[in-house]
Amino acid sequence: MTTEVAAPLDELVLGVGAPGDDVDQVGPTRTGLVVGVLALAGIAVSLMQTLVIPIVPRLPVLLDATASSAAWAVTATLLAGAVVTPIAGRLGDMVGKKPVLLASVVAMVVGSLLCALAGSLELLVVGRAVQGLAAGVIPLGMSLMRDVLPPQKLGPAVALMSASLGVGGALGLPAAALIVERASWHVLFWVAAGLGAVVFGLVLLVVPAARAVRARGRLDVGGAVGLSVALVSLLLAVSKGAEWGWSSPRVLGLLVLAVVAGLVWGRWQLRTSSPLVDLRTTARPQVLITNVASLVFGFSMFAMSLVVPQVVQLPAETGFGLGRSILVAGLVMVPSGLVMMVAAPVSAAVSRRTSPRVTLMIGALVVAVGYALGVFFLGSVWQLCLVTGLIGAGIGFAYGSLPQLIMSAVPVGETSSANGFNTLVRSIGTSVSSAVAGAVLAASATVVGGVSAPTLGGFQTILVLGSAAAFVTMIITLFLPRKVS
Repeated sequence: MTTEVAAPLDELVLGVGAPGDDVDQVGPTRTGLVVGVLALAGIAVSLMQTLVIPIVPRLPVLLDATASSAAWAVTATLLAGAVVTPIAGRLGDMVGKKPVLLASVVAMVVGSLLCALAGSLELLVVGRAVQGLAAGVIPLGMSLMRDVLPPQKLGPAVALMSASLGVGGALGLPAAALIVERASWHVLFWVAAGLGAVVFGLVLLVVPAARAVRARGRLDVGGAVGLSVALVSLLLAVSKGAEWGWSSPRVLGLLVLAVVAGLVWGRWQLRTSSPLVDLRTTARPQVLITNVASLVFGFSMFAMSLVVPQVVQLPAETGFGLGRSILVAGLVMVPSGLVMMVAAPVSAAVSRRTSPRVTLMIGALVVAVGYALGVFFLGSVWQLCLVTGLIGAGIGFAYGSLPQLIMSAVPVGETSSANGFNTLVRSIGTSVSSAVAGAVLAASATVVGGVSAPTLGGFQTILVLGSAAAFVTMIITLFLPRKVS
């Protein structure tokens, strides 16, 4: 187990080098290029996860499958990403972040090719699972930045890399809708494969390999298996609970298995000499509170992605639907992605002048206000664009501060695994939010014009929950230490 001391935040963000850090920092002329390539890698992975959404309702017809089976095209990626993220982070700390990042991009390319060639749902699901193995790219990219960038450039770069998760998701939906309207759905995955190949080449040629301090020991296989069982059981129960029934033996059994496996895994992590996740480091106040805040903030994230596209596409006969195409629904999400990109450097500047703690509070408050405004602003495309832009600004602020809070409180040799665990926590929050939102909409559904659709009240309830979760995130952030560990 590594014993290095974490670099204080002012050393990471304000430009004072941490003593003893053995890194190959790039020169000022290459900094922008390295940051751009790593951010592009993050956008590519998040875009890949979004591309499939427009075709999921069509898959039963396209591949002769049931609607419940077609949903595995999304679930498979979620599960694979959850399992691989902490493992990729730990491997990055042990063998080097660049090789593991390249391997993750290769997984994206291979998975995309499998999907592009798929003639059956089974092969498509396998391909989507392989694509999910690329989920570690963003935490690995942020950690690699800590190794190779000049300290004074780290804050804005990490903020941009973190925001790429939201940017790719916001831009992926309209891009996918445009492709599906004009070409075969297979083209979606050919595009993803091509983009992945470009990213691989750019990372290989542009991003340097660092000689930073690495974690000692071997990969904790037992810990990887235990965490995988716990995560798959939890996320499978959450994602399929509405379909299988929350009180069904299958869902209850998975939830019990998740709890038992999680407890066994935790005990194993505390006893092994080379844990997958150092729980003692995770228990540090700054890391623990940041992860709790990330979990709750992740819960608030799903509301915008679920509510806005549906309101845009629902028929006007519902009394609130705008009756527009899926392309318009995707374009309404674009402002959030663009604003996130603009907010990332502003977030870093605020963190530098104050602290990431303050930046996270501002971001959470802006998201809470955005969702609250959305309760009343659902009547037109411009109103929805305003709401998504405001929420995007808050997300950009919050996402830019989270990795800085994590990295400033963990040893250099645990940067990737700590960032990976934080990303995983956010994903769990989003998955739980998805299940809750689905239950709310199902409970509010009514028949309009012979078609079952959620009510306006159901969508407004989800927005209220999203606003409340963001506000709770701000309250949790108040408990973060005012001075970095």
